[in-house]
Amino acid sequence: MRYQISGRQIDIGDSLTTHVKAELGEAVAKYAERPTDAQVIFSRRGHEYMCETTVHLSTGLNAVASGRASEVYAAFDDCREKLEKQLRRYKRRLKDHYKDRKEPVAVYGAASYILAASEDGAEEQEPETLQPMIIAEMETQIPSLSVGEAVMQMELSGAPVLVFRPEGEGAVNVVYRRDDGNIGWIDPRTGG
Repeated sequence: MRYQISGRQIDIGDSLTTHVKAELGEAVAKYAERPTDAQVIFSRRGHEYMCETTVHLSTGLNAVASGRASEVYAAFDDCREKLEKQLRRYKRRLKDHYKDRKEPVAVYGAASYILAASEDGAEEQEPETLQPMIIAEMETQIPSLSVGEAVMQMELSGAPVLVFRPEGEGAVNVVYRRDDGNIGWIDPRTGG
């Protein structure tokens, strides 16, 4: 597994790097058959350290977790425990969904935009134009998954919404977490 371990405005020493590789490698090896790479980012806000980890699995899915604590090693350990819990919970489903898959999940490129939020009090005024102001433009990837795989990927990454393309179809679908805790699925093919 390839590791990318970095710090945002903090120095990451060799001891912490060695600790992360050993502990994360052991935790992921228990539950994922062939992880490809891991990205671990440490940061600090005030007196608290934060650790964000993304593990890319050979199936094309990503497992994401974050942890925080007053010490950098404790922040990583908190993050590792959360990641391990996610992978343990989904181990059976990961194997079941991907036992028949011959190739990793296909992904398609798409543009992603960040729109400016309305300023305080601006909602009361009539906007000058109906076109929102774009403040950032990025590339994103849309995976080709089954609905079950999409729900699992959304839960593994901790995201509130996931856009995907059903395998063998061209339409884009969406799964999202509803306010009542259930999962919603938007499929434009079945709309009237």
